[in-house]
Amino acid sequence: MSVRVRYFAAAADAAGTDAEDRAEPTLAALRSGVVADHPALGGILDRCAVLVDGTRHDDDAALDGVTHVDVLPPFAGG
Repeated sequence: MSVRVRYFAAAADAAGTDAEDRAEPTLAALRSGVVADHPALGGILDRCAVLVDGTRHDDDAALDGVTHVDVLPPFAGG
């Protein structure tokens, strides 16, 4: 099982990449894993919208069968 994690704007800067494939089984494990691998995300991940196949889910959501997870920091402007 693999899910494509896509990082946008400041999250991409913090991760040092726009996307990567991950194998964590739940959203909570994914959050922990990306922070462990990309410590700079630790400062912004709690403020980011994290969308699983386009919708928000609780951290206990299973990622089996999920295509992508998007990490979107808050955007300014309007």
